[in-house]
Amino acid sequence: MSVSFPPGFLWGTATAAYQIEGAVREGGRTPSIWDTFSHTPGKVENGDTGDVAVDHFHRRADDVRLMSGLGVNAYRFSVSWPRVQPTGRGPAVQRGLDFYRALVDELLDHGITPVLTLYHWDLPQELETAGGWPERDTAYRFADYARIVAEALGDRVDRWTTLNEPWCSAFLGYASGVHAPGRTDPVAALRAAHHLNLGHGLAAQALRTALPARGQVSVSINPSAVRARTDTEADLDARRRIDALANRVFTDPMLHGAYPADLLSDTEHLTDWSFVHGDDPAVIRHPLDSLGINYYAPSVVSAATDSDLPPERNDGHDGTRSPWPGADGVAFHQAPGDVTDMGWPVDPTGLYDLLMRYTREAPGLPLVITENGAAYPDKPGYDGTVHDPERIRYLHGHLSAVHRAMADGADVRGYFLWSLLDNFEWAYGYGKRFGAVYVDYDTQARVPKSSARWYAELARTGVLPDC
Repeated sequence: MSVSFPPGFLWGTATAAYQIEGAVREGGRTPSIWDTFSHTPGKVENGDTGDVAVDHFHRRADDVRLMSGLGVNAYRFSVSWPRVQPTGRGPAVQRGLDFYRALVDELLDHGITPVLTLYHWDLPQELETAGGWPERDTAYRFADYARIVAEALGDRVDRWTTLNEPWCSAFLGYASGVHAPGRTDPVAALRAAHHLNLGHGLAAQALRTALPARGQVSVSINPSAVRARTDTEADLDARRRIDALANRVFTDPMLHGAYPADLLSDTEHLTDWSFVHGDDPAVIRHPLDSLGINYYAPSVVSAATDSDLPPERNDGHDGTRSPWPGADGVAFHQAPGDVTDMGWPVDPTGLYDLLMRYTREAPGLPLVITENGAAYPDKPGYDGTVHDPERIRYLHGHLSAVHRAMADGADVRGYFLWSLLDNFEWAYGYGKRFGAVYVDYDTQARVPKSSARWYAELARTGVLPDC
């Protein structure tokens, strides 16, 4: 039996500015924390940087035509904060805004809906030097930046996202140090989490003021489908603790206007949370038009035992410090089954579970899959084509899970494949390929993979093709 999605469903692809744009010193742009981090020896595999990335800054028009040829009807991109407002303060650089004006115009000319993300991890370095996200002022600077972009593009862009994956910004950036800015301070990570939440709320307010009435405001989180290894009390408590740090630290204030009591209790030995001011939760709980869900793999946790790896090497990431403040004594385990080139398990049931969770937790709030995809070691064949049947199976399984969730009552409005292009994959450099389109990094040639053609058929018909 064929699986069909409803008319009007958004079929998109997604990218992030630092991963694809390059041109890091053009048009008035100044360094972001990722420029600084990637140029620090030992932080990124092979010493790779985003200086050139896949040169989207100069190949913008060609890349939009490429999208059009793939038949997608939406494109989720991020604006580079230091390209628009280089120091994170003051007026905009019009040359920076002009790039995004042209991008949006080209998307609209090709019938592609622009979906704009304001922050995908590229904090202006000057703001980090002043303290970064652990400092309250950064949230207000973010709101000012949101207003600037909304005033420039709000007449043409209807769909706006404040933050992408604030968990990564806070905990990988300030606790484990495997992402920019590379700090390893658990208290700073908790402060950063709150100020990212506050920045989201303030930016949402700024967007509502600056945008036409049709403007829609969202946020993209990367909630974890956390599973206990056993049903013992200790393992279930490990799941609770990680769920608080992975999910509820963001969704509780955003959706319900308060931080979870167990999170505050778990971390009271680190901080008294006095950086949360009286009206902050009300600001953070700004009404959303949709909730973006990024999903790749579930997490399996237990209470640590003597046989488990030391916590700093068993946190689900490759850093030397744990990204989980207040979760000492929790062990992470590899889920069974196939894995991607990232070593992440392939398990679509985690996506189904998350969609149903937020359907129950926020009834009436539409959901959008703003990232989902997989890295595989793709290579061109002798004839120049790039076949990636593993990625097609991955997408088929996860889209089947989305459809099942919709049949069970989840109001899912769209799906964005990560990613359009192979690109700079953060601390992994250019060693991991998530793209539906293969990129030869030496020549910048683009070659649609088999999965791109498969996805194009899905976008054209709304019917899930066979693997």
